[in-house]
Amino acid sequence: MATTTNITTTYAGQFAGEYIGASLLAGNTLANQLITVKPNVKLKEVIKKVDYSSAIADASCGFDAQGGVTLTERILEPTELQVNLELCKTPFQSDWEAEQMGFSAHDSLPPSFSDFFIARVLGDMASVTETQIWSGAGTSGTFKGFTTLFAEADFATDGGQTIAPTTVDSTNVLAELRKIVDAIPSALYGKEGVLLYVSQNIARAYVQALGGFAANIGGAGIDNKGAMWYNGGAGLSIDGVQMVVANGLADNRAVLAEKSNLYFGTGLLSDHNELKVIDMADIDGSKNVRFVARYTAGVQYGIASDIVYYGA
Repeated sequence: MATTTNITTTYAGQFAGEYIGASLLAGNTLANQLITVKPNVKLKEVIKKVDYSSAIADASCGFDAQGGVTLTERILEPTELQVNLELCKTPFQSDWEAEQMGFSAHDSLPPSFSDFFIARVLGDMASVTETQIWSGAGTSGTFKGFTTLFAEADFATDGGQTIAPTTVDSTNVLAELRKIVDAIPSALYGKEGVLLYVSQNIARAYVQALGGFAANIGGAGIDNKGAMWYNGGAGLSIDGVQMVVANGLADNRAVLAEKSNLYFGTGLLSDHNELKVIDMADIDGSKNVRFVARYTAGVQYGIASDIVYYGA
């Protein structure tokens, strides 16, 4: 059965040639390389973890083995996903783009709509992937995201820290973020590549607080600019820790980790930007057009004890 197509507009003069799609959640985690990307993972990849205890001891004439090295592993196993859509050309024959389809009975989908639809589906794939990287449940059509992995028993068993969340707003955001900063392992604080990933609502609350909407900031905010102090970009930080907005994080969730300790695995990155368009007219004689995408995606963390999760 073809994907449902509802056309509810009317023709009024020459079509302007523009479509407006619903706003898509930007896939900023991968686009901005906020985590480590591992391509060319066909089935699964083993992430080796090394736990080292110091071997420094008083010098002697002989060899006296000290310290210890423990090797453990976690498995990065991307999930195979697909997009299958089918549109019938008939509804477009009575619409304002009929002229673009040609006058033959063997017509084609309007090129401007086809281009738009390809971009729309690929944008949706990026949006869904962004959400699943952080919040995926691992159910049908999804893969387990980081917050799902952090909620599993082995995260705490391996030394991962979890801080109980609350509803964050401009009045409590500083106190809640400092709970995370205070929980950073001493060996991690100040290390290059350590990021505090926050949800959009936490970032907004923090911007509001620094704009003067917190009791200990002052009404004028930073540089006496009030609510106008922040103009976007990557300038947010707290107590020496860089903060980034992860669009896929659910409200009132945050993760502190090294970028190199969080992994995204896939087969080919190009698969995430490829949508095959198949006109079925020459295959089965129908008036259907199919849109097909296939790709793999999955995430995994390395060392749990170097991660602080603000969530439940």
